Amino acid sequence: MKSKGILLPVFSLPSRYGIGDFGAEAYKFVDFLAETGQNIWQILPLNQTSFGDSPYQSPSAYAGNPYFIDLEALFREGLLTAEELAGQAESQGNIDYARLYERRYAVLRLAFSRFDANGADFLRFCAQTPWLADYCDFMALKDKNGGRSWQSWPEAERRRGSARAPEGEAKFYAFLQFWFFRQWKALKGYANGKGIRIVGDLPIYVSADSADVWSQPAYFQLDENLCPTAVAGVPPDGFTPDGQLWGNPLYNWERLEEEGFAWWVERFRAAFEMYDMVRVDHFRGFAAYFAVPFGDSTAKNGKWVQAPGKALFAKVKETFPAAPVWAEDLGYLDESVRELLAYTGYPGMKILQFAFDSKNSEYLPKNYPANCVAYTGTHDNMTSRQYLEGVRGMAKWRVRLCTRRKPRETRTHAFVRAVLQSRADTAVIPMQDYLELGEEARVNTPSTLGGNWVWRLPQNYRELYLMRQKKPLAR
Repeated sequence: MKSKGILLPVFSLPSRYGIGDFGAEAYKFVDFLAETGQNIWQILPLNQTSFGDSPYQSPSAYAGNPYFIDLEALFREGLLTAEELAGQAESQGNIDYARLYERRYAVLRLAFSRFDANGADFLRFCAQTPWLADYCDFMALKDKNGGRSWQSWPEAERRRGSARAPEGEAKFYAFLQFWFFRQWKALKGYANGKGIRIVGDLPIYVSADSADVWSQPAYFQLDENLCPTAVAGVPPDGFTPDGQLWGNPLYNWERLEEEGFAWWVERFRAAFEMYDMVRVDHFRGFAAYFAVPFGDSTAKNGKWVQAPGKALFAKVKETFPAAPVWAEDLGYLDESVRELLAYTGYPGMKILQFAFDSKNSEYLPKNYPANCVAYTGTHDNMTSRQYLEGVRGMAKWRVRLCTRRKPRETRTHAFVRAVLQSRADTAVIPMQDYLELGEEARVNTPSTLGGNWVWRLPQNYRELYLMRQKKPLAR
């Protein structure tokens, strides 16, 4: 039986408070998933965001986003007053991260001032969360240094062993993580009880300005001054002539392998504890990664360097033999990536929007293997309505041939149906495509700053969904 799900980031949920969160609307969305016959909710990383607001550029590989904390739950716990809660209300429009940053942390600090930091549950959480101390000290020192990158801090604070963080400030960040994980565990439990499995996302890279690099620099390609020697990106192609310069520090794979990939094992352990299934981001980077010299302004001078993907995933399978993993095997694919995917046995991803540039593409539904996850598009792509409105020439003819619209069926509806009826064991459709939304609902345009990660689901999404599914309108 095919597994079927919807892709929707938590931040895109409706909410009174400026961004989707773990509150009542998240539970309503789980109910919606169950009512419409879905059994998967795929989300984007829940990590705390930083510069650029991307969940793929976080100050921690582990820490959750404090913006997702349900403020109404803090009110019920007596940590916020009704007036303070009402003061956080925002419009239902796109997310304004600058405004959130200015307002949300202030009210969370008020909640912290009324919190019993000696409570048994909180102390247990702190004692049982191995990454927490590094993260909290890092964030406290970052505040002390005016939010600057750790590489510009005083020498003593740049080195984890000699750094001393303000205790009260560090405890505030522990408080945020305590409530984040407490609420996430409750929401996930509710979803599982409804027969909904959560697919989470494991970003391949961590941010240069992160607790991970600051606390364990030996695991990254840094020089004696703790500056990167090379950074991550992808090479130029027909869409991006300069390539993509991501800027993340690259891994010291030799050191990681010497230690039995213990650092990666802990990352996977945390992901498997948070989610029912894990999508491994940029899977091809585990076969070979693209290294760009540090300081370059484009990715043109980068080169491919082999990575020990087989050894790493052998260790992952040995440690977590039953853990379900999806591989994001997109981008520049060569034989080494295909070999690694076959070696792991993980299902790869098939994106219908990629299918129409050639006559017999592997992304055409007729060519899907059963062991794959099929999508119309992902968070990095156009919505399907936007894509279909722009397709031209031979590609347009191939779309018609593949989807074969029924009477009164919209192009987007037919596009979704082609994925759902494919041989793929699993099909995941972005919520925007079920609602047949256009350019305004795109989540992210890679290699751009501004306007990304801000889209919000309309409050009347249930009614829109039923209208589109029961009465497809000709377009």
